[in-house]
Amino acid sequence: MGSGLAIEYLMGSCYLVALREGISPFKLSPLKNIWYNSTKVTKFMDTKKGEKHIPLAERMRPKTLEHFYGQEHIIGERKILSQLIKADCLVSIIFWGPPGSGKTTLGYIIADQFNFPYIFFSAVLSGIKEVKQVMAKAESHKKMYGQPTIIFIDEIHRFNKAQQGAFLPYVEKGDIILFGSTTENPSFEVIAALLSRTKVLVLNPLSEETLTLIIKGALADKEQGLGRLKLKLEKQVLKMIIDYANGDARRALNTLEISANLVKDDKITTEEVKEALQKRILLYDKKGEEHFNLISALHKSLRNSDVDASLYWLARMIAAGEDPLYIARRLVRFASEDIGLADPQALSIALSAKEAYDFIGSPEGELALAEAAIYLASAPKSNRAYVAFNKAMKDVEASPFEPVPFHIRNPVTDLMKGIGYGKDYAYAHKFPYSTTAMETFPDKLKGRKYYEPGNLGMEKDIKKRIEWWNSLKEKIKREKS
Repeated sequence: MGSGLAIEYLMGSCYLVALREGISPFKLSPLKNIWYNSTKVTKFMDTKKGEKHIPLAERMRPKTLEHFYGQEHIIGERKILSQLIKADCLVSIIFWGPPGSGKTTLGYIIADQFNFPYIFFSAVLSGIKEVKQVMAKAESHKKMYGQPTIIFIDEIHRFNKAQQGAFLPYVEKGDIILFGSTTENPSFEVIAALLSRTKVLVLNPLSEETLTLIIKGALADKEQGLGRLKLKLEKQVLKMIIDYANGDARRALNTLEISANLVKDDKITTEEVKEALQKRILLYDKKGEEHFNLISALHKSLRNSDVDASLYWLARMIAAGEDPLYIARRLVRFASEDIGLADPQALSIALSAKEAYDFIGSPEGELALAEAAIYLASAPKSNRAYVAFNKAMKDVEASPFEPVPFHIRNPVTDLMKGIGYGKDYAYAHKFPYSTTAMETFPDKLKGRKYYEPGNLGMEKDIKKRIEWWNSLKEKIKREKS
């Protein structure tokens, strides 16, 4: 398989061909909040002018894949990005990864390999007006020169549905190649129509080894880095910076730069790094993926009866600023969904924790949530009620209009009574053991079994009760027949 075919196999139809020869550069009128380039992206990264005013992280931004550290799973030999560039083939891409993992840099590098006009949008600052203006110019350029325009949208998840939708027809026609970067799960934050026309590339937090290479490279680079200062960095100080960076190259380089500005001699010590660092902020977006990751971790730790892990994830969410009442609601849901009738008291405990937090507030009320989490994690588990209810709901969805049997209808008026409402109804309390063999399902669903109790906790007793009632009803039927 040739390289071009390999890309087509990997990513679907590769319909854009670089037209490098004899094409005039594309000029755009400057628009607010948009960077634009008529030839090479690296012009935006030229750090020779006014170098001292440009952050170290920007000065050290790699300009080629050869100088890019990390993300080997997408840029390594025979991996998708290197294959794209070799095949001279470009498709729309969403770069999804944590801050400082190289999303924007990879967009720059790829665009720099193709002699296409390049436009940078900040989703935080740009509006629908700017989007439409640029799309019109991109469409015009494609008609005139047969060449697409590369559009890079930083933080694409901050564009609303209407703004994202404005790009869609131009992606479909090939007027633009869309690059988007996001820290949030595209499944939640990018409209489905746009997502289906792009390739999502997942970037990982940078490893300690990769961050070490980046930091040491910045210390050694005399042209763009801190090499002229001849600074020394001991292993424990390097580790301190890396631990704080948490996989984020930008954070690591920013910390290094501030620390370098604080040194008293040629050695960066832990004191300078501590001074450079403020209290570490937990990255958390209440509507973003990390929100869902943490609540998932709490829910699954509770389900797995791991008390200590449940407390850890609960503490993580509270420390990150999650609404404790949201957590309380999730505990209530867990009690009914994953414990159910194995321990009916669990639901009361969860509801009491919510009421206690409502009454006391933070931080004291958080202890009530912790107590509830401990109880729920240690309680016997059963999802039998949850499964049973879902089975019933499926029957309702399949047959939503099954008529109520006449004998269990309520004859409110004489007319209703006259046409058979309530006829042959057997009032349970008039019979021994307060039950009858009367059928209460719709005719088409007779004999359905939804709830099958388990053998843990209270459900053992419930199982015995249900078996007793069923055997009693069968006995009544036999006697009646």
